[in-house]
Amino acid sequence: MPLPFVSLIRCTVLFLLFTSLPTWAEVDEETLKAALTKAHQDFSSVTEGANASYIPYLKDVDPNLFGIVAVTADGKILEVGDTKFVFGIESISKVFVLALALSQHGPEAIQEKIGVDATGLPFNSVMAVELETERSVNPFVNAGAIATNSLIQGKSPNEKWDRILGIMNSFAGRDLQVIEELYKSESQTNMHNRGLAMLLKSYDRLYSDPLEATDLYTRQCSVGVTARDLGIMAGTLANLGVNPVTKKSVVKEELVPRILAVMATTGLYDSTGTWLYRTGLPAKSGVGGAIIAVVPGKLGLAVFSPPLDVEGNSVRAQKVLESISRDLHLNLYDAAE
Repeated sequence: MPLPFVSLIRCTVLFLLFTSLPTWAEVDEETLKAALTKAHQDFSSVTEGANASYIPYLKDVDPNLFGIVAVTADGKILEVGDTKFVFGIESISKVFVLALALSQHGPEAIQEKIGVDATGLPFNSVMAVELETERSVNPFVNAGAIATNSLIQGKSPNEKWDRILGIMNSFAGRDLQVIEELYKSESQTNMHNRGLAMLLKSYDRLYSDPLEATDLYTRQCSVGVTARDLGIMAGTLANLGVNPVTKKSVVKEELVPRILAVMATTGLYDSTGTWLYRTGLPAKSGVGGAIIAVVPGKLGLAVFSPPLDVEGNSVRAQKVLESISRDLHLNLYDAAE
C-alpha cells in the first residue's frame, strides 16, 4: 500500500537531512572561522527586537551580548564574541529532553503519546490542545514539552530530574547548573503552563502528576548554559549522538534523525517554515536568546543574542545563521556543487 502523503514528506525530510551535504566538506577550519568572524562583524550593530519581558530575569539580561560558536563533528571548536556568558537555555532544552524520552520509550511511543506535527498556532496555545485530536501535538510546543517530561522514567521527581540534567550534561560535556534566580522567576510566572498540564491531564495526554511535570519543565528551561555549551550540544547531534569533545555516546545514532526532523518542522515556533525556507537547517530557538542549528555529519552551530522577534526567536541569531548557511552552502536542500 502506498505511503500516506504526510509519511512520504517525513521520509523525504529525513533522506535530505543526511544526503544533501556535497559542498560543506570542502570548507576548511580557516574558512569556517572567517565566516563566523564576518557574521559577527556584519550583525553586531543590529538593534532590532527586545528581550523576553514576561519572565523578569530574562528582561534584565544585557541585550548587547552576542556570541557565535561552531563545533565540528571531529571536535574542533571555533568561537567569536560573548561565548562564555551563562544564560538560560529555555526552550532549547526541549531538544535534549526529547532525546531522553526517545531513549527511554522509542520513536513510536513518542509519536503516539506526544505527536510530532506542527500546530500552526503559538507555542503556548490552549486552542492547539483543544482543536488537535493528538492534544499535545509535538515535543517543542509547551504542552508537548510538558507531556514529554511526564514520560521521563524515574522512581521520584528527584530521580527524573537527575536523568534530565544528566543527559543535558552529557550533551554539553560538563556539569550544568540551574540558574536559581531564573528558576524562581519562571516558577512565579508559569501559571499558563500549569493550566496546559491540567488540560492535558483531562484528556489523558499527560502521564504523571501535572504539577510535577510542569515543575520539571520549568527547571529544565532554567538550566544555565553558554554559547560554547550549546555549540557542543549541537555538535553532538551533528556527530550522530556522540559528543565530539568527550567522544562519549550520548544518544543512539538511529534516534538522531527523529530529533532533527522535529527541529526541522517545529524548531522556531510559528516561523519554522520561513526559517527552513531561508536556511535549510534543522534548528531550535529559546526565548533566552539563543538558537542552535545542525548540519548532520558535519557541524553544530550556536548563536546567542537576547533580543527576540515577535515569534520569540533571536533576531541577530537568525541573521547570523542565515548568513553562514548561505556563505558556506550549508543548506541541506541545496545540491549544487
